[in-house]
Amino acid sequence: MRDASKEYDDVDEIKQYRDARWVTPPEALWRIYDFELSQISPPVMQLQLHLPNMHMVAFHERQMVERVVNRPGVDRSMLTAYFEANSLHEEARGILYRDFPEWYTWQSGKGKVWQRRKRDTGGQVGRIVSAHPAEGERYYLRVLLNHVTGATSYEDLRTVDGVTLPTFREAAERRGLLESDNTLDECLTERALFQMPSALRRLFATILVYCEPSDVAVLWQKHKDSMSEDYQHRSQNKTHVEQMVLIDIRNMLQSMGKDINTFPLPPIINAYDDAIGTAREVYEEESIQPTAGDVALKDSLNEEQRAAYDKIMSAVDTDQGGLFFVDGPGGTGKTYLYRVLLATLRNQGKIAVATARSGVAASIMPGGRTAHSRFKIPLTIDDGAVCSFTKQSGTAELLRKAALIIWDEASMTKRQVVEALDNSMRDIMGRPALPFGGKTIVFGGDFRQVLPVVRKGSRAQVVASSLRMSYLWESMSHIKLVSNMRAKNDPWFAEFLLRVGGGTEDTNSDGDIRLPDDVCVPYSGSDNDLDNLIDFAFPNLNENMSDSTYITSRAILSTRNDWVDMINVKMIDRFQGEHMVYHSFDSATDDPHNYYPPEFLNTLTPNGLPPHVLKLKIGCPIILLRNIDPANGLCNGTRLVVRGFQRNSIDAEIVLGQHVGKRIFLPRIPLCPSDEEMFPFQFKRKQFPVRLSFAMTVNKAQGQTIPNVGVYLPEPVFSHGQLYVALSRATARSNIKILVIPAVDGRKKSRKGVKKNPTVDCGTYTKNIVYKEVLTN
Repeated sequence: MRDASKEYDDVDEIKQYRDARWVTPPEALWRIYDFELSQISPPVMQLQLHLPNMHMVAFHERQMVERVVNRPGVDRSMLTAYFEANSLHEEARGILYRDFPEWYTWQSGKGKVWQRRKRDTGGQVGRIVSAHPAEGERYYLRVLLNHVTGATSYEDLRTVDGVTLPTFREAAERRGLLESDNTLDECLTERALFQMPSALRRLFATILVYCEPSDVAVLWQKHKDSMSEDYQHRSQNKTHVEQMVLIDIRNMLQSMGKDINTFPLPPIINAYDDAIGTAREVYEEESIQPTAGDVALKDSLNEEQRAAYDKIMSAVDTDQGGLFFVDGPGGTGKTYLYRVLLATLRNQGKIAVATARSGVAASIMPGGRTAHSRFKIPLTIDDGAVCSFTKQSGTAELLRKAALIIWDEASMTKRQVVEALDNSMRDIMGRPALPFGGKTIVFGGDFRQVLPVVRKGSRAQVVASSLRMSYLWESMSHIKLVSNMRAKNDPWFAEFLLRVGGGTEDTNSDGDIRLPDDVCVPYSGSDNDLDNLIDFAFPNLNENMSDSTYITSRAILSTRNDWVDMINVKMIDRFQGEHMVYHSFDSATDDPHNYYPPEFLNTLTPNGLPPHVLKLKIGCPIILLRNIDPANGLCNGTRLVVRGFQRNSIDAEIVLGQHVGKRIFLPRIPLCPSDEEMFPFQFKRKQFPVRLSFAMTVNKAQGQTIPNVGVYLPEPVFSHGQLYVALSRATARSNIKILVIPAVDGRKKSRKGVKKNPTVDCGTYTKNIVYKEVLTN
């Protein structure tokens, strides 16, 4: 309201604007709660972003343009001064533009220069002003500045591998910071040079399923000759050659759960197709031939294993079937028993289905698949759920024909998952009164090991999700294996493992157990402690880097992904040889206003996704993070070794499991977090689906025998069975070393500059979490 007596006074529009200024919700909250808006610590500095000769210049409205343009220093800006600092100061060349304020101060009134900080005051946080992708070159300039250090000019930023490119976009694409329009075409072209047509066909199938190609027909026409080189040597008939390639790709697509008819490829002619009328799942299982070595294993079963074998085989021969749970600590030969059962039945011409919760455990068994991929189990599952296959599907036909189903690591599997298969099998078998429709099912596991993961779950929720709490548990015949074959040369260590797993090891007043002195790396508080652990696990690394057996027979285990990532970065820097750095292409779907800029998305590494920056070297070990083609050994947890790399593809070799020695090509694929509620937006990362595996989490290592183990515990374990799993991967105490960062007065000590307390017992103690209510008697 304006006073009528002042109707003809001057109107203060600025005051009116400030009085009625709209504030954003974040600022409103800051003001409501009386947070200081003007004393942010550390201070944030906005960094200028502009194309050449397009920076902002301040001047008085009455000044002549000529005088403004000719003013000393008018051609300088924060960005051009950054280029100049890189050319003058060698120590500046390793610092990104956004990190510059941490080490240098901006002197706007002293010639517009960046000046080295004289005191360590914590510096400032730099933020390059925002740019929307629609701004074109300015946006691509920002992408380069966020990743490239040491640039001395705009031209230097556009120079890649000695070639100066005309635009910032092309420079960003050449550096692998942007996805080019023909990435998939280049990926296939790169791998065609290796003249491995079978692997190239698998790469083509992987691209169809996972990479969202925009024009499949063009890719097919351009690369079909390279994919058919081996068939061209066998036949001169072009139609026959093309059909053989299409049938091969069809089979690969089927093993990935896809139908070739959903893609715009030439049709398959029935006259060339030998697999008509047989379900793919049944055909794959029937084609598995047991090796003579596996068949002969029956003769070397110990007394416990022989009794279990006879009991299970007698149930297979009955019409009513049976449920068994093979319970035994790590190293008692559960996998050995599974191999004998599988070889015996397959040698008799029967179908035996082998599954496990993880890809690593599945890869150890001939014909093994993860339970989720074999039984089509939904990722999100509740009580009363069923599997997603139909009664008429190939999976249903396979399960009806199967004489035996083996499910390893059932103790790690949520009971709802097992119950979903039970519900489905009662239906497809037409025998709803019998568990699993009367099939013989062998579950295996060890409840001393890690239990099912329940996100943010309490102890009661974790226990309630385990198989022990299922209605099926009372229907199972329990078979115990006790003799530890893995640690038979070190019986004391085997007994110690059982005490740790059962929660019966003596504890101190804090509830911590004492670790044997001979398995502990002495703690000094310096960075050398971790180096000593690495040297134990990977002795003479560079002399053995070409030996895949050496690389895959050792690993460092920890409980959290960030510690695993830190060790892997440390290890790849130690590893000698040519390297390649791959950057992911990150995006938030349905974000037209660019609220989530790429540099923010690049900092996110959700569980199960590869990092934004993936650094690889020839011969380094990696682990697969997705079920790409489980039937052919490419499942979540498969361990590989890098044999080569190009800009758009990785050449790797499977080094463990039944498919050992197989060479595969991997493209970048779009990946999303498995937990959709992790972020308030849908996050998508396009990256190679692998991580380095010098170090891995304890959960990933479950199911593996690792001859040489290092365990890194900067903090105590936080869930049931983690310490037991970490210790039981080794075959003897001489093959394991543990680095525990101790705590003082309830506070964790940092790894730097902490001295030992001479008044405290010199032994190494750590927490051991065991949920005794879930252990079998």
